[in-house]
Amino acid sequence: MVRMLEYPVCECGEPAVSLREAVHATGVTVRFSDTLIAGVFPRLFLLREGLIAPFVAAVRDLSRRGWVLTIEDGYRTTEMQRQLSLAPYVLDRILAKVVWECGGRVPPQDLLFRRLTALTATSPKIGTHMSASAVDISVTDLGAGGELDRGGPYLEMSERTPMQSPFIAEPAARNRALISLAMGSHGFMAYPYEFWHYNQGDAYDEYLTGSGKPGRYGAVDVDPKTGRVTPLPDPCATLHPPDSFEAAMAGALERLAGSRQA
Repeated sequence: MVRMLEYPVCECGEPAVSLREAVHATGVTVRFSDTLIAGVFPRLFLLREGLIAPFVAAVRDLSRRGWVLTIEDGYRTTEMQRQLSLAPYVLDRILAKVVWECGGRVPPQDLLFRRLTALTATSPKIGTHMSASAVDISVTDLGAGGELDRGGPYLEMSERTPMQSPFIAEPAARNRALISLAMGSHGFMAYPYEFWHYNQGDAYDEYLTGSGKPGRYGAVDVDPKTGRVTPLPDPCATLHPPDSFEAAMAGALERLAGSRQA
């Protein structure tokens, strides 16, 4: 995360386009989540224009196995990202794990913040959803008639969340690897810390693949009507000033204590 704040990005200005419209035009089968981000915001299924063709190609590869993708999320505004980080179904799960990590004691605020950062991004530059260069996916196995076993559902917040987690069964690990192989063959990098997240062309992709190139997609505001992108003036700025995060942590601790008493 620290290295991502320093990694060079040369924003190419490529517009973002509607994933719904793009996949419909190709005839491939893709499902879209109808849940709200943080219980408030309708999802914006936008992706950079240059990533549509490789995404569709990956979908076709996976469909040959009888697997259908559900797009859980695409582009997020900075406010969506901020609210998602603080939503109880995210923050409270992470807090519970960090309390366990600390032997049942209240964790230092900076430790909780670091764990949160790894899973939800606490500044625009380290959040590829804010670059419109990432998708979160779930996968349905049509043959089995249900969600494909990947060791947990979308937004699993536990020791099973990292892509290479050693705490999942072998079939789930194999499924993760097969999905990542299909996505990777079309340029999408499997994000190491979330088994549902794939991105391409941004700082994470270039750094983790060792390309030596600057990211071509940076944190942007997107006009959802035109797809026009505007680089954020300060992509390294935190989405959570210390005082507001302290208040959010206090609320999460209260909810955790209440759940234990119940």
